[in-house]
Amino acid sequence: MVSKNAQDTLTIDPVAMEITNRVAAGCDLSGDLNFEGGLLVQGHLEGHIRVDGRLIIWTGASVRGRIRVMGDLYLFGQLGSPSGGPHDTSLECEGMVYVSKSGVSTGTLFARRLQMYEGAQLKGPFHTLQVEDRLPVLRDVLVQPPAAS
Repeated sequence: MVSKNAQDTLTIDPVAMEITNRVAAGCDLSGDLNFEGGLLVQGHLEGHIRVDGRLIIWTGASVRGRIRVMGDLYLFGQLGSPSGGPHDTSLECEGMVYVSKSGVSTGTLFARRLQMYEGAQLKGPFHTLQVEDRLPVLRDVLVQPPAAS
């Protein structure tokens, strides 16, 4: 018999998960950014972002832009703008997306698998990547800055 009070638990340990980068609470970071070894976001991050490892978006944190994650995504905060639509933010994840009860996504998610916990809010579309798919939105194209006049 399953208890009606039973809950799923998602435990996060950035040290054990070998997360080596952090955007601290109160910090705003934007631009074309590349993180090796995973990333814990507790502040606000925006731009063209590549994370080689896991991405954790903490409660109260927000991430917007074009994001590529080579590991799993753990969403406790906000992905996309609260007033934005699915074209505001897109995130491609090679692994699993976990959306906690405090997690909100207004952007477009591409991932191999999705796990949502009770109370999670998925307001934008989700697309399942197949094994043969190679992340269709971002193809590691670097945008060249405009030429100086």
